[in-house]
Amino acid sequence: MTAHNRSRYSRYRGGPDPLAPPVDLAEALDAVAEDVMAGYSPRHALQEFLRRGGRNREGLDDLAGRVQQRRSDLLGRHRLDGTLNEVQKLLDTAVLEERKQLARDAMMDNTDRAFREMQLQNLPKSTAAAVNELASYDWQSSTAREAYDRIKDLLGREILDQRFAGMKQALEDATDEDRAAVNEMLQALNELLDKHRRGEDTDADFQEFMARHGHFFPENPQSVEELVDALAQRAAAAQRLLQSMSAEQREELMQLSAQAFGSPELMAQLGQLDSNLQALRPGEDWTGSERFDGEEGLGLGDGTGVLQDLAELDELAEQLSQAYSGSRLDDLDLDALARQLGQDAAVTGRTLADIERAMQDGGYLQRGVDGDLRLSPQAMRRLGRSLLRDTAKQLSGRQGRRDTRVAGAAGDQTGSSRQWEFGDAEPWDVTRTITNAIRRTIADGGDPGRGLRLAVGDIEVTETEARTEAAVVLLVDVSFSMAAEGRWVPMKRTALALHHLVSTRFRGDRLQLITFGRYAQTMDIGELTALPALREQGTNLHHGLLLAGRFFRQHPSMQPVLLLVTDGEPTAHLLADGESWFSYPPDPETIRVTVAELDRLGRAGMQATFFRLGDDPGLERFVARMARRIGGRVVAPEAGDLGAAVVGEYLRAHFRGRPYDDADWAT
Repeated sequence: MTAHNRSRYSRYRGGPDPLAPPVDLAEALDAVAEDVMAGYSPRHALQEFLRRGGRNREGLDDLAGRVQQRRSDLLGRHRLDGTLNEVQKLLDTAVLEERKQLARDAMMDNTDRAFREMQLQNLPKSTAAAVNELASYDWQSSTAREAYDRIKDLLGREILDQRFAGMKQALEDATDEDRAAVNEMLQALNELLDKHRRGEDTDADFQEFMARHGHFFPENPQSVEELVDALAQRAAAAQRLLQSMSAEQREELMQLSAQAFGSPELMAQLGQLDSNLQALRPGEDWTGSERFDGEEGLGLGDGTGVLQDLAELDELAEQLSQAYSGSRLDDLDLDALARQLGQDAAVTGRTLADIERAMQDGGYLQRGVDGDLRLSPQAMRRLGRSLLRDTAKQLSGRQGRRDTRVAGAAGDQTGSSRQWEFGDAEPWDVTRTITNAIRRTIADGGDPGRGLRLAVGDIEVTETEARTEAAVVLLVDVSFSMAAEGRWVPMKRTALALHHLVSTRFRGDRLQLITFGRYAQTMDIGELTALPALREQGTNLHHGLLLAGRFFRQHPSMQPVLLLVTDGEPTAHLLADGESWFSYPPDPETIRVTVAELDRLGRAGMQATFFRLGDDPGLERFVARMARRIGGRVVAPEAGDLGAAVVGEYLRAHFRGRPYDDADWAT
């Protein structure tokens, strides 16, 4: 008979699921970029996305809300008199059974019976005082004696369960030998902790202790420090439990503790244990309290567990807030999250941590020289590609733009080809490329029939007619009105889309981004994307045109193209000493020097398009007059259409009015 190997399958427990799909960062990157362009820092933008979550994913705020709800449920469900109620029930049972026995015992001396009945009748109203008063009572009923002894057993197990989780169940029906073993463990534990406090313990001491008493510690600590951590957290929760009780409840329990197992030595050992733990872990919360107002009574052990749960929930709330210095989602305790909120919450927490890690470690965010996070060039390219794709969709809806075969990166094809060089964007000549590969393969002794492997030297591209390359200036208004009127983010999205188009599909062109507010300045795309809105008055178009002219002069062989985006008339100009002069309404001198600089650029052959945002009549008149002076164009798009308008005008200038197919450049 053939033996068959048997396999058993179970949940993977070695960490994150190795077969889980990779984290999709597209949504996160888009959300972060949108907030960055609105003026948030990349760090703040990433934190905001993680707090909000995605379309189909909870965020940190959702998890924090569930943590708070879980905390409220625990406080609203329980009260802390469970052990006192159990003791009272056992006491009532013992007294009742004793009275029954006295009534049945006809042989008992009447005087003795009367004395016993009076003793039972006059027990103190305090449960603890009654239990202590009956400590030396000579029970006549075996059932009553058993009930009273169960009080001592219950108290001992509950008090131990406060310090060692699960001890209440483990010591149920315990023998004298079991209790002796507990006393021996406590004595050895205190000796170990005493030595640890003095710095005299060794690893051999810990190993010897665990070999003898390790079965009392299901947490399986691997060092004395781990042992102290586990014990101190539980002991501190036990202290908070007592602080959460009323003064009367606390007093009752303190009196009852003397009856625990009928062993004063036990309480002495536990007192020493608490003293050792408080000395070793003073940073634990030993004095806090909670307000319980529920209906479900808790015993000392279970109540201590609830206090530990509350402490764990507070730690999770702090981790989820990410409000402390150096916070990262890697700090999130996923095991605690699963214990308190379920496995789905742990999966959500792990996914959010993966997104944060992938954004920072995967190249989308990087630290600048100032130590703060910034969008990386990789992130900028991905965003630019996405925005350009959106722009292409907008342009595709316009009439008369999709009726040509002209490629976006070159002019008309000449019919000849040449070898590919780095930076070429012309289409491949597939026939000649394959022919080159076949010839090279045969020359190398290979068999083309068994497959071809292309080499860079095989590639030929189709030659096109020479065209004029362009030096393009995108001149954008960054006065505060742009942000106040909701045009700030569309302006940045436009710049990203145009930058990506020029840098990937029209590499022969040169693009310069210039911003102008009170002053003008050149910026790279990363600086413009992260630029915050400033409450600064001034629209210094004059300075912007001066910088544009400098850029055009640096590229004298290229066609100068100006794309100007503004929502206000010029209200500032540059003085001879480099200072900016501001005046509203616009000063005649500001208009004069601005128009003079525009005329100078117009005489140099600049093609200009003015993108007017808003319906200000003064701006409309000013822009129209400037366009007429230099033969430029005026476009008045809505803010949401600005990207398509600017890209469309760039392509129109690039192809000199010829129609183009956006499918050729938007891929």
